[in-house]
Amino acid sequence: FFANIQCRTGWRGEFRYGLLNDFRKLDEQRYPLMVERFVALAYEESEPLPSMLPRPQLLIDANECARSTEKFALKTDRPVLALCPGAEFGSSKRWPEAYYAELAAEQVRSGWQLWLFGSANDQAVARKIKQQLPADLLEHCHDLTGKTVLAEAIDLLSLASAVVSNDSGLMHVAAALNRPLVAVYGSTSAKFTPPLSEQVAMVSIAVDCGPCFQRECPLGHQKCMQDLKPEKVLAALHTLLGEE
Repeated sequence: FFANIQCRTGWRGEFRYGLLNDFRKLDEQRYPLMVERFVALAYEESEPLPSMLPRPQLLIDANECARSTEKFALKTDRPVLALCPGAEFGSSKRWPEAYYAELAAEQVRSGWQLWLFGSANDQAVARKIKQQLPADLLEHCHDLTGKTVLAEAIDLLSLASAVVSNDSGLMHVAAALNRPLVAVYGSTSAKFTPPLSEQVAMVSIAVDCGPCFQRECPLGHQKCMQDLKPEKVLAALHTLLGEE
């Protein structure tokens, strides 16, 4: 509007009257995925979307990747399990720390190492995960939360042998890197914002109150996450890696 752009297209709502001059009424049945809803704005209202939408891809510079591993004194002599236990949206999207710790312990005992990813806001969550790991496994645990810039996190995630993540930005980064990914859903839905990749297992459980799409559990029990036990996520990981 302020740039005097002649055609300003968007979905009706969000108090943008006067700013938009090409209003569209969203048909949620026609466009169930968020990505479809954004892509549709690039086409005429009656025009169908392409049958196959392009999937995001992140390409890694090997030299930058090597610099990142050197900076954080990381080695790849063991397979890397990357955990992304945070979620900026709110606690309702976070799988319990104890469950992450149980899953991580199982993999580290099997010869893996653990890299924890996230922003400074996720450091408390990562600390709780580490506190619940057996002491003899901590030497194989590397907490990177709040220490990397985004480019470094992307470089390091590209080295992961597998990623387990909440529904978060890093989940979509892992998908764009085409890493084997287990995505854990609670208050949100994989039918709306799935990771766009082939190597994905999306794990959730059906609850009467969900998906609620709320930042905090409105009922206080967070049943959608509390009842999603580590065994279910671990089984999905093993299946994804062909270790059934």
